[in-house]
Amino acid sequence: MNNHCHDIKHHSLERRGAKIHYWLTKHHSTASTVILTHGASLDHRMFDTQVKVLHDAGYRVLTWDVRGHGLSKPLGEEFTVQIVVEDLEEIIHKHELDEIILVGHSFGGYVSQMLTFLRAGKVRAMAVIGCMDIMEVPSFGMRIAYRNMSRIFRMIPESILRKRFAEGMGITEAVQNYALNTNKQLTRDEFIEVMDVGVRAIYEDPLFGKEYFIQKPFLLTHGEKDSAERGTFVKKAPDWAKRELYCQYKVIPNAGHNANQDNPDYFNGVLLKFIENLNHNQK
Repeated sequence: MNNHCHDIKHHSLERRGAKIHYWLTKHHSTASTVILTHGASLDHRMFDTQVKVLHDAGYRVLTWDVRGHGLSKPLGEEFTVQIVVEDLEEIIHKHELDEIILVGHSFGGYVSQMLTFLRAGKVRAMAVIGCMDIMEVPSFGMRIAYRNMSRIFRMIPESILRKRFAEGMGITEAVQNYALNTNKQLTRDEFIEVMDVGVRAIYEDPLFGKEYFIQKPFLLTHGEKDSAERGTFVKKAPDWAKRELYCQYKVIPNAGHNANQDNPDYFNGVLLKFIENLNHNQK
């Protein structure tokens, strides 16, 4: 992590064959903890700008490298959304975190959705960036396509696959270079596995129940120019926002899939306003 402040402490825990690394800022007794979960093949550094802004605003911040990513090696016994959620639950339990605000990017958004369902009593609010509703049932054709995704990935030359994926992460060269460097931290098999698990999160039933909706304040965002998954996040977001009772929907201008990195100033303003409104509404 780029150490923006001296109040960040590096921790680790071992669980199910992986050593999970995470970073937690100094405790603020009256503030919520904001937990930032990165997308597939990325790492905690994608939130460096958000850590500084949130910490300066008085919030405790937790970032982490999901198993297999960044410093959290190896991938471990198995990689599923459920196992990643359990990893995060262990961290939350270890530090007795409560009233948490979850922020998830793409795959991290699926993790945040599942944790919000499973541990609603601990979650105060949730925000996602470039993510789909895991309650939505894809068409039959899309389910077939998703189930064959890993085979398709294996047919593409590795260097082309990595480069193409990185280019879909952002509209700025800096973000694309970051995404390429981070996905190279995964072996070819690991890269394909984490991508496949991210895709499966879209088409597999999370078993929340047909009538489920997010029962917490919810911020739904994506980059204006998000081209990941052929623009699916941009296309699906408006309808998702309409289905949710407590949703605020914001499009981040001049930004791609990693909207918080492409246009950090705008995104940070949106996120801070969302969190500050939680405090005002509580009074």
